Amino acid sequence: MQETITLGDIDILVTRKAIKNVHLSVHPPEGRVTLVAPVHTRLDVARAYAISKLGWIRKQQEDLRNQARETPRQYVSRESHYIWGKRYLLQVKYVDTRPGVKLDHKRVTLTVRPGASRGKREEVYTAWQRSLLHAAIPPLIHKWETKLGVEVSAYYLQRMRTKWGSCNHRTRNIRLNSELVKKPKDLLEYVLVHEMAHLIEPSHNQQFVALLDKHYPHWEEARTELNELPLST
Repeated sequence: MQETITLGDIDILVTRKAIKNVHLSVHPPEGRVTLVAPVHTRLDVARAYAISKLGWIRKQQEDLRNQARETPRQYVSRESHYIWGKRYLLQVKYVDTRPGVKLDHKRVTLTVRPGASRGKREEVYTAWQRSLLHAAIPPLIHKWETKLGVEVSAYYLQRMRTKWGSCNHRTRNIRLNSELVKKPKDLLEYVLVHEMAHLIEPSHNQQFVALLDKHYPHWEEARTELNELPLST
């Protein structure tokens, strides 16, 4: 069951789950607020907890508003693009041949047919970005399946606005934000480890934190770095 607590201009989505403690979160990029409470928690108790954390909520939302934002990409020459955390200049070539993308040490070359629209240029480029992720993710899954003693049924890429990843622990499926291709590879690994740890512990309780502390000791630094990097519009 989901309910909403309204504190002035802040709406907080409340969900009840079989957990022991209340978890309050402010999600990028817009600063959406959620509160997950134990099943039998009364709404007035959840509201009192949210009020006690109102200063923290506003600080988190302010940090997100001040976070750097990427301007919308037009996929034209000399435009900046990020791959694995490194900035490249885009070069667009209009050639009557099969469209594609090549990466060298300082530029990304996008080849499209003459007259290709912005939409077509974006389609070719994002397909290439996804191919980079599909090359990087399976070895990481295999590595962490062994370390964590879990098994991932499947993973999916999805453009997500409010989270970097998600896990369905019942189906053992993981979804990853396709924007992670723009971030350093170690941050992709952090997100993947985070989601795979949910196959052991579905909630963000102390057991979950202990799992991350044991297997990925620098997870808090990785989370902070990820949430400080520019967001897409």
